[in-house]
Amino acid sequence: MLRQGIIGLTSDPTKPCPAMPTLADLSAGSLATVTDVTATNPASLRLLELGVTPGVRVRVVGTAPLGDPLEIELRGYRLSVRRSEAAVVEVSLS
Repeated sequence: MLRQGIIGLTSDPTKPCPAMPTLADLSAGSLATVTDVTATNPASLRLLELGVTPGVRVRVVGTAPLGDPLEIELRGYRLSVRRSEAAVVEVSLS
């Protein structure tokens, strides 16, 4: 997939395609499939080690009262992640 910053390329060059949604964009109860993890720092590498890998299905269970962190469910367990960490996980909605 070709990307230029956060805006992708489409067949119509006059209309940029919308950015791929991230785990941080999802609301409670949403189901999604991980498509990409941008491993740029130790926290995002740790997400990969914890099983947040392309192809895995995730469900957002809920958020803390102030909106951060998110609680997600994947591979039979629950994981709490900061929104800033969830922002590096691109997803496709299911």
